Amino acid sequence: MHLFLALCILAVNPSICKGKDEKKCDVVPKNNYIEVGSDINITCLTCSHGEIYWTLDTSRLNSSHTVLSLRNFTHQSATVQCHSTDSQQVIGGTTINTYSKPCNISCIWHQLDQKTESQPDQFTCKWDHQIDPKLDVNYTVLHSSAQREICKTRQTTCTVEGVITNMLSDIIITVRAKTADWEVDSDTREFQPAHIRKMIPPHLIVTSFADHLLVEWKRELIKKKCRCEVKYNETKLNKALNREQHGNMTIEHVESCSHYTVSVRCALLEPAPWSDWSQEKTVLTKLNKNHVRLRLWRKVAEPQKNGVRKVHAMWKEIPSTCRGTFTYTIEPTLYKEAMMGGNYTETLCGESGCDVEVNQDAHRINLNMFHNETLLVVNAVHVPAIGESLPQVTDIQTSALEGVILVTWKAPIQPVSGYMIDWTHDGNQYNWKETNYTNATLSGLLDKKPYNVTVTPLFVDKTGHGTQALQICSRVGGPGNVTIHINKTNAKNALVSWDVKSQEECSGDVVKYIVFYRKLDRLELWLNVTVIGTEQSISLEDLLPDTQYEFYVKATAATGTTKSTEMFFKTKRFGRWFITTLVVCGGVVIILVLSLGLGCAISWKKFREKPVPNPGCSSLALWSPSEEGTGSIWQFNNPSESICDRVYTEESQKTSTSPLGSGLNPNPAFYQTDEYIDPDMASAPETDPEERLKPAKTQHRSSPNDSIEPLLPENSPCSPYRSQTSVENPGKRPNKQNKHSPVKQPDRKTPVMVYVTLDMFEQNQCK
Repeated sequence: MHLFLALCILAVNPSICKGKDEKKCDVVPKNNYIEVGSDINITCLTCSHGEIYWTLDTSRLNSSHTVLSLRNFTHQSATVQCHSTDSQQVIGGTTINTYSKPCNISCIWHQLDQKTESQPDQFTCKWDHQIDPKLDVNYTVLHSSAQREICKTRQTTCTVEGVITNMLSDIIITVRAKTADWEVDSDTREFQPAHIRKMIPPHLIVTSFADHLLVEWKRELIKKKCRCEVKYNETKLNKALNREQHGNMTIEHVESCSHYTVSVRCALLEPAPWSDWSQEKTVLTKLNKNHVRLRLWRKVAEPQKNGVRKVHAMWKEIPSTCRGTFTYTIEPTLYKEAMMGGNYTETLCGESGCDVEVNQDAHRINLNMFHNETLLVVNAVHVPAIGESLPQVTDIQTSALEGVILVTWKAPIQPVSGYMIDWTHDGNQYNWKETNYTNATLSGLLDKKPYNVTVTPLFVDKTGHGTQALQICSRVGGPGNVTIHINKTNAKNALVSWDVKSQEECSGDVVKYIVFYRKLDRLELWLNVTVIGTEQSISLEDLLPDTQYEFYVKATAATGTTKSTEMFFKTKRFGRWFITTLVVCGGVVIILVLSLGLGCAISWKKFREKPVPNPGCSSLALWSPSEEGTGSIWQFNNPSESICDRVYTEESQKTSTSPLGSGLNPNPAFYQTDEYIDPDMASAPETDPEERLKPAKTQHRSSPNDSIEPLLPENSPCSPYRSQTSVENPGKRPNKQNKHSPVKQPDRKTPVMVYVTLDMFEQNQCK
């Protein structure tokens, strides 16, 4: 155990000794604060790392020396690092922070009481300081060369209360800024007391007249020259005052019956600061007769059947701020008689309009305005006669932009004194203006309203005919509200439609519709299809069966877009083609089933109605061997009958494979058929071959030897069947099975006896 400890001590001791001898690798000095624009040297302790390079923040500097000199450093904060060129490792680094000194120092010498001028009792200084707002900086204001502290603050302004001594000589001010890491003084600033003294506001008096305002003010510091500034309705006028002089100013070109707000301020000669603004005075100007502009105009309605026309006279009313009582009267006169003078009936009117009736002749409408029962203004307007040939403007054009309507037209050939433009949006409330140009701008319009604009040329004592432009909107709004509908849904498509209804009179024409749709899943992306503005329906294709979808429609016009609310629909499980195919196939199957059933019914009916062969109508015949196998036997077959309708005798049934029974060739070379042979036929002499070739005669036996026995029970009243035997008594016939074996064909055929059915379907003909 002791040996192990000794070895550990020996292993660690060299490294400890080595660490004591090595130099520390770093960059000095650390975390410096320097003034903006100053210089600094930074040293890198390389510890034999070879060549180095420097970086400033993320930029590499063009220096490989161990001492880095930074000149005119202006960064607010930056990190400088020393790197090894060989290993690219950072040897050390430091952070450099800068600070600035206070600047733009300004001071004023003023008094707290702003009503009576006296010795100033406050001294306030302000300055600028560009620093990090997070820093905690303490400011100290130092006065004169002795650097006496007069104010401390953490803000960039400081006020000293009370009278400061030595204010008769120049004042030297320095501002010191101090933090936990640095301290800096501003540049000294020298002020003269007269240049920083602030006057108190003057006392203001304002008097209003019909055509001007008289502004007067009094200042307390009367023994010194000063400059003053008068402000009224955002307008400023300057005036200089000498010693022992109070101020006054006349404000001309004021509007009648208008309010004016006036204030004034003064200061000693520059660069002394301005006093505060005096208390504002608001006055109302009186009515100036020369400023009254009624701007009389008229709108003439279409004539009635008797030629009477209704004329709506309108004028600009006197502002309500004008004091006194105002009355208006209208006096319509014939144009010819008005030029010669005369008395006519007057109509008392309201404040801004009046209606009178005139005939088809030209008239002159006179407006009289009385102020406090004294005639103040007389104005007149001309009304042309019906059909009177008078000039009018042509090619009138209108355009709208951002709520303003621009009107242009071509002047008539005759010289004019001006043009009157009137416009209305409802036919009741009119606006009008006079111009000497062939264009006019109409402003102050209601938003998104259609306007009718009329231009009328004016002459010295007459008016021409008015020309009305096409109706135009002050501003065109969006395309209106979009309402969507679901017309029809199938398995893979859906027919949707929409309509646009605008609550505004001026809505933009739709350029296109965009239909957005997607599966009812917020993770799905919206699909869209674009439709031209004249279409209002579309079929959404390639949908999934039995799936819910959501969709909406966005209408786009040149003036904006509107969007409908979202609506949902679900596609059907099966499509129309599937249902159609299913119906068609079902119909075909039903038709086939009905046809098959009908066929079976008909066949069953035929089967039930088919007559059963009557063996009672059969007979027997003998055939010679020579006739066997010939085609004469087919004479007894009914071609229309089925082979199933034949009735065979007992022998034929027993030998169903014989040639006669099957209707095949009876003489195969390799078959021999054993038949029952009548002994009498066998013992009879051989007949002539020609006789044998003659067909045998059918013999109908009706003799008593024929054994006719009912096949039905004996107690049956009748039976259509009878037992038939041959003419000869054949005796007992053995019952043999047909044996088929290839044998040699015999040379001579022996006669055989067979049963043949004849006329078995004839009714009531049995003999």
